[in-house]
Amino acid sequence: MAKKAAVLVVDPVNGAGLFHYLEAFFENGIPFRTFAVAETPQVTTNSGVALRLDDTVSRLAGREEEYDALVFACGDAMPKFAENADKPFNREMLRIMKRFAEQGKPMIGHCAAALLYDNLGIARGRRVALHPFLKTVVRECIPTDDKAVVDGNFYTAQTENTLSELMPRVLQALK
Repeated sequence: MAKKAAVLVVDPVNGAGLFHYLEAFFENGIPFRTFAVAETPQVTTNSGVALRLDDTVSRLAGREEEYDALVFACGDAMPKFAENADKPFNREMLRIMKRFAEQGKPMIGHCAAALLYDNLGIARGRRVALHPFLKTVVRECIPTDDKAVVDGNFYTAQTENTLSELMPRVLQALK
């Protein structure tokens, strides 16, 4: 039986990255639900396309056991996170990321995902792929020049443009 993924979606989200995950999961029979890292399930893509997701990140809290993997769909994550760092939905997202990692569940993401994992201290000593501009700011994980990296339960890609290199390994882990 396929593993179920919880997909965290920032606002605004990079639509190309988000849809890459969702289409791959749908086409391969991987069950998933989308959770807005926002106050409502309404988000937009970086290009302004409005989306209604399944729920909000606050509704994922306390239900982590229902999911086998966590996906972080990046967008303008770091600037928006900085603007909204004190918001309950961002604090909840970080707590949820930590819980999934502590349980050894697959942590999947691209772009700034590895930076968030690094800041939480959950990717200590792990090799990661992340946006090339972020390589100099990680402290505890090991940034690489690889387009995609799997190290233990961490599945990372540099950007939405390199997700195609990561997804076969993600799908294999979730099938």
